[in-house]
Amino acid sequence: MAKINILSGTDRPGSNALKVSKYSARMMADRADVKLFSLEDFPLIDVVGGVYGNKPDSVVSFNEKFLDADGFLFVIPEYNGGFPGILKLFVDYLPFPEALNKVPVSVIGEADGSFGALRPVEQFEQILMYKKAIIYPERMFIQNVNNTFDEEKGLESEKLQKLFEKQLNCFPDFVERLEYNLVDA
Repeated sequence: MAKINILSGTDRPGSNALKVSKYSARMMADRADVKLFSLEDFPLIDVVGGVYGNKPDSVVSFNEKFLDADGFLFVIPEYNGGFPGILKLFVDYLPFPEALNKVPVSVIGEADGSFGALRPVEQFEQILMYKKAIIYPERMFIQNVNNTFDEEKGLESEKLQKLFEKQLNCFPDFVERLEYNLVDA
């Protein structure tokens, strides 16, 4: 069974990203060993002022726990036409270049607007490509999240819910197939 870590890509308390992350974790629990992370728990206070050359133990510990997985699911909210700055800061403190190199990654965007965080997801995918992650080709964009998503039932639209479930059900298989092929290569 693939080990998949889910990251809620914001430190905003009570965020929709965290609600979508929790829902996603429940939906994937029978197909993968899932662990949920939130950037609410990232030790931001320890990196104020930029300590890139000498990472604090708290950051190293957070990153090691997060990186202990076969694949990652990032849930990304849209803030001001982009993704949250803390998500970029988190990525900046991951070990380079090995942290995401050849690691399968899936992405879900959520926004109160009608594009479902399309722009932030595409911006983040550019960083994932730079870090040489292997991006799962199916993505979910949750539009008007405050009105269309229920943290217990999922998406209001049956059609979109099926797409959402497909992504969550198929990503663990993608991770396992990829892991098998990389071992044999």
